[in-house]
Amino acid sequence: MSDFTNNFWSVYVAAITVIGIVACLLLLWFSGKAKAMTAHDNTTGHVWDGDLREMNNPLPRWWVWLFVITIVFALVYLALYPGLGTFAGKLGWTQAGQYQTEVDKGNEAVAPLYAKFAAMKPEDIAKDPQAHAIGERLFMNNCSQCHGSDAHGSKGFPNLTDSDWLHGGTPEKIMETITLGRVGQMPPMAAAVGTPDDVKNVANYVLSLSGSPHDSVRAALGKSKFSACAACHGSDGKGNQALGAPNLSDDIWLHGYGESAIIAMVNNGKMNQMPAQAEKLTAAQIQVLASYVWGLSNGAGPK
Repeated sequence: MSDFTNNFWSVYVAAITVIGIVACLLLLWFSGKAKAMTAHDNTTGHVWDGDLREMNNPLPRWWVWLFVITIVFALVYLALYPGLGTFAGKLGWTQAGQYQTEVDKGNEAVAPLYAKFAAMKPEDIAKDPQAHAIGERLFMNNCSQCHGSDAHGSKGFPNLTDSDWLHGGTPEKIMETITLGRVGQMPPMAAAVGTPDDVKNVANYVLSLSGSPHDSVRAALGKSKFSACAACHGSDGKGNQALGAPNLSDDIWLHGYGESAIIAMVNNGKMNQMPAQAEKLTAAQIQVLASYVWGLSNGAGPK
């Protein structure tokens, strides 16, 4: 990727742009100077289909001026706006800057709408019909792509309507998650657990914690090997929200259910990421959105 970040490509694009404009100027100039050999009837002597002759008439003036105006426009544009490699243009315009200006303008327009929720508790915001409608739209636009339009999630994406929370389900924790994002990582643990047979035994012990179907003999053998997992998930397998370590005893499986899924997790590890929304949403929007999500898992929507 280093080839796409050095100065060569900036110079290359600028050179192609300038050469193209200069080539158009030269073509226009030479075409005006060139004299074609013509017969007494002002034809070039080229004949097609027996009687179709090419006349030696100059381009209409308006057409020529269109070429000239186009070239002048290109030069003025490149002086004012970015287009010549890293040259920013005299106006200092950027696509990101225009986007941010429009976002700020939109946020300023809706700020009074959110002002009424600023002093409200998250529990009260979740019950407010207007806040609920706003939160639902924010969720559909920013969260439903991963968690689903019904917030029930899917494999690898948490269900937001139950009481199972990796990092905590209080309004404050949900707001923190939305604002800063989360990175969840389980390293491959096969080497720490032992042999492939040990991994299989641990998988059955993990299944036994939630009362899921399992091989009881293997589960008994895997209990001692679970100590390699207890540092994060706890000796009882109930997880650790401070680390984002899942509760293994509640029969909720984020990345797949069953012996083979757990073995794959132990062998390969897993990394999940929720992107931070602080640069995308305002603090007021995050407050309403977090209250809406909290309401989904606590049945606290408007009556």
